[in-house]
Amino acid sequence: MRASLIQIAVDPDESADARRERAVSLVMDRRGADLVVLPELWPVGAFAYTEFEAEAEPFQGPTHDAMAKAAADAGVWLHAGSFVERAADGTLYNTALVFAPTGERAAAYRKIHRFGFDRGEAVMMGAGEELVTVPLPETTLGLATCYDLRFPELFRGLVDAGAGTLVVAAGWPERRRAHWTLLARARAVENQSYVLAVGCAGTHAGVEQAGHSIVVDPWGEVLAEAGAGEEVLDVEFDPAKVTEIREQFPALKDRRLGLAAPGL
Repeated sequence: MRASLIQIAVDPDESADARRERAVSLVMDRRGADLVVLPELWPVGAFAYTEFEAEAEPFQGPTHDAMAKAAADAGVWLHAGSFVERAADGTLYNTALVFAPTGERAAAYRKIHRFGFDRGEAVMMGAGEELVTVPLPETTLGLATCYDLRFPELFRGLVDAGAGTLVVAAGWPERRRAHWTLLARARAVENQSYVLAVGCAGTHAGVEQAGHSIVVDPWGEVLAEAGAGEEVLDVEFDPAKVTEIREQFPALKDRRLGLAAPGL
């Protein structure tokens, strides 16, 4: 299976419309990939809190429609990263979208863990409540967004729901880049799953982005890692390796706490 992680740069001098056009072009360049992934809040910037209200979109707004068309035109499964959604009741959400190669929307995930403690996203946005998985022909994706990476119970829930490939769209800051790499590898090892974690490049509201998108296999080995700037990370991986490792080293069967169902 071939995945392309698009580590797009967010430039404050580039409009959201211009960046959407550029993102479409980058997706179109990945024809032949099975899965293409964009990062968190790339239309506005993950730390550009003062822009969230102005750049918020309805669920089926310009980002949704542009990404649906890009997926269909490129013929790829597209995790379109996330955007600032304004729900019908006015609540803002950090919402990720996944589209099938037909352009049909396959899933939407509202970020559960909001970052900022007592400011920013944590107070400006509503929290999602549902774990989301997406069945693909060769694997099942489990969706997570940025700060979610620090909460292992979310990923264990995704694995219990059948996920073998955990996809993390992020706008992770450079000052905590060591945590980014460490946590991506930890989530892969403890869940015996692939982790595809894609970040942004550039600077969001004065916050330098870590970049360094990474693909980790179920044994914790790094298959590919990007640098700090705008880059597309292409990697081939074998989803069958998840089943092989879980059978060879069946640690998940020895769980005693937090079981999804009796007898697991």
